[in-house]
Amino acid sequence: MAGGNWSPTDMPVLPGLYMNFVAAAGTAIQPGARGIVVVPVKSHWGPVGQFVEISDEAAIKDTFSEDESGGATAFTTLYLTLLGGPRAMLAYRIASDSAAVATVLINNTDSAPALKMTAKYPGARGNGFNITIADSLAVAGTKELKLYEGTKLLRTFAIGDGSIVAAVQAINEDVDNKWIVATKLADGTLADVSGTALSGGDSGITGITNADYVAALAAFEGQEFHVLTLDGVSEPALRSSVVAWVKRVRNEGKGIIAVLGGAAADDTATDAVSKAVNRSAGCNHEGIVNVGSGAILADKEYSSSQVAAWVTGLIAGQSLSQSTTYAESPFDDVTRRWTRSEQEKAIRGGVFLLIHDGRKVKVLRGMNTLTTLQVDQNNSWKKIRTIRVMDAINGDLQRTAEDVYIGKVNNTEEGRLALIGACKEYMRTLAQSNVIEGTGYDVLLDPDYYGSSPAKRPDPDQVFLRWNARLTDVMEQIFGTFYVE
Repeated sequence: MAGGNWSPTDMPVLPGLYMNFVAAAGTAIQPGARGIVVVPVKSHWGPVGQFVEISDEAAIKDTFSEDESGGATAFTTLYLTLLGGPRAMLAYRIASDSAAVATVLINNTDSAPALKMTAKYPGARGNGFNITIADSLAVAGTKELKLYEGTKLLRTFAIGDGSIVAAVQAINEDVDNKWIVATKLADGTLADVSGTALSGGDSGITGITNADYVAALAAFEGQEFHVLTLDGVSEPALRSSVVAWVKRVRNEGKGIIAVLGGAAADDTATDAVSKAVNRSAGCNHEGIVNVGSGAILADKEYSSSQVAAWVTGLIAGQSLSQSTTYAESPFDDVTRRWTRSEQEKAIRGGVFLLIHDGRKVKVLRGMNTLTTLQVDQNNSWKKIRTIRVMDAINGDLQRTAEDVYIGKVNNTEEGRLALIGACKEYMRTLAQSNVIEGTGYDVLLDPDYYGSSPAKRPDPDQVFLRWNARLTDVMEQIFGTFYVE
């Protein structure tokens, strides 16, 4: 969809809804309307370059591999994201050009290669598959092809008389077969084999570069999502690429937030505070969240770049009337406990921090990395909740405008009144959801462009609206004075 920011001195060319948010105006959308996370992962199994929705831990194991040797990241990243509670999560496996599927050739009774067995996905996991073909013990006079992973039986395929055609049909038409594909190479009957292993599978992990992540970002642009994280990667050059990408796509109207972090060594270093603050300073943007804390769960330590996955799920899972401030986490402890003065420095420096308060691990304050306010911004822009609210209204209004108004409604007084009426009704629903205050909101034709003597006059296909609303917020600081008599 076309959209983004607009400037009176540089008007957009494409049709669409263009919204500017300034400190005097801001609105929101109904709670729960957003919350899709997208995560790039590395794995020894699973589809490459495709978006796969993951809804629970079983789906992680079923779609990808639990094996995290050799740089694989899928299980930890997706599991921590799920703990945050997103509404939906899309995993996107990346791999280098070296990724390859495991294969094996099975001979017929004439000792000629007749059946090629190929793992469904590239990866080292396929090298653990092995094939056994033997007479069926259940049905006399028939054969079975059994697929094992190590010593674990994955699937038994009834292949009738053992012909190549029967085997290919049984394997490829089995809707519950998630592991192999069969290809006929010759006619005849399959010879009996025992434990014949697939080989040649390569996960394509060791050759992955920043360019592979950048290519994934390009794929993400065409996908609807709201929060992004990396899979525990904290390489500075890649972080810079992600930050530049987020700034660009947000300016083009795609309201997303990226959650990043640092390396484990940085989290526990004596100068951890400075390292975290410097990372935020390098971002300095409302669309980037920088996690500064590593954490411990079930005696396993996670770096702040891994904890970023949980933060991503948390942000995506909250309604727009909620804040991440003081949100409880599932972690048992943090890898470094910051002092009060360090915590204050983190807040001022735009660091998203987890703290242990003596009872539990919780978020200190829901801050993004914005520290230097731009024109038309105020301190509310530093809060994750505020940015989610503004992103939500922008995305929702773009969809409504494109579906109902742009190219469909005449730009007459009657048409403009209909548009304004719909916008006011939308604002009413926001007020009912306690995302904006229930009084004082309004939508009207921008007086700078309409009236008896406007400063500018719209073109016949342009409509300029002014939105007035006050965002609600949660209590984050409570001050009291206790008088003792």
